[in-house]
Amino acid sequence: MKIVVQVRLLPDAGQAAALASALRAVNDAANLVSAVAFDRRVFREYALRKLVYGDLKARGLGAQAAQLVIKKTCHAYQTLQANIRAGNLGSPGSKRRVKAESEPVTFRPDGAQPYDDRCLSWQLETRTVSIWTTSGRLRGVRFACSADALTTLARHRHGESDLVHRDGRWFLLATCEVPQARPYEPDGFLGIDLGIVNIATTSDGQVMAGRPVNRYRRRQLRLRRKLQAKGTRSARRLLKKRARTEARFARDINYCIAKKIVTEAERTCRGIALEDLTGIRDRARLRKPQRVALSSWAFVQLGSFIAYKARRAGVPTVWVDPAGTSRTCADCGHADKRNRVSQARFTCRGCGVVAHADRNASRNVAARGQVAWDAGRESRAPAPARHGHGAGRGSQHHRQ
Repeated sequence: MKIVVQVRLLPDAGQAAALASALRAVNDAANLVSAVAFDRRVFREYALRKLVYGDLKARGLGAQAAQLVIKKTCHAYQTLQANIRAGNLGSPGSKRRVKAESEPVTFRPDGAQPYDDRCLSWQLETRTVSIWTTSGRLRGVRFACSADALTTLARHRHGESDLVHRDGRWFLLATCEVPQARPYEPDGFLGIDLGIVNIATTSDGQVMAGRPVNRYRRRQLRLRRKLQAKGTRSARRLLKKRARTEARFARDINYCIAKKIVTEAERTCRGIALEDLTGIRDRARLRKPQRVALSSWAFVQLGSFIAYKARRAGVPTVWVDPAGTSRTCADCGHADKRNRVSQARFTCRGCGVVAHADRNASRNVAARGQVAWDAGRESRAPAPARHGHGAGRGSQHHRQ
């Protein structure tokens, strides 16, 4: 499976200036290629190369750098078309979709640039890299990373690396192909109920990072409103900075939660059952304060973290329909809207059991996960023999 290892570059002043100049040059070139592709309606890499390769060389780009700029532009249009097909830019005729389809893709002057092994080489023993720029090859550019990241780079680095300039700092994001553990047969499932008040609640009763995160988000919301009311240039700059800070905070919380969940499931030889919350922002009808909380809820990120960590550890993962999990009693199965007395309290109208609402929902998720796994479990019986060549294998259902 693919993972991305981030290392921080530590260039001196001259090296940083060369890297910044190279990023501006390749992104200017990418804008040129994008305009040609849009005007000619040519989005395939080989055909586009015939139209723009000479112009890119004339701009001072090396042969491989020119190829990477063309490839980067084609991938940007492929991503745009995928988002349009998936409906992420709205329905046909919507303002956002019309704008996306009526103008070429543009690249920021400091947008990330991919590098392959012809433009970038790693010296892991000395923790330095040699990297192409428009000013020539920079050698001995130092980088810093953890010991685990260095080991992963040495053993599993494979493919391109992206040069990123963010908040005045330089990074390389290296693609690594790490081995994936073989999934085991789970002894039950650990159900995960995702929420806003409590980010994650397990069927074992563990409640994770609810109140501290929401307190932090409310404080950030108050600060954003004050800055938005000012409307000055410095206020807008500070808004962007705070947005990135809040995103990093949420990412760190989600990462820690995902690690705890996967570690517990692996320790107890269980699988993980998660709610499929695709499209919940479109389905949910909430009051304005609740809409703000829902919009800042990074449940997709948390789910993706759990899924990739589970794949790497070999923990089976299933996604279940969340409908009714908060209204159904995990003990007797009685479903009633009135069972959910409050956000935290669940009282069954059928059997009278009283429970924490999120834990009750997570137990329902765990039960649905077991049902989903049983329905798609690999066949252990051999298939009938065919034409005297012996028995074959039963059909297999692949899960994440």
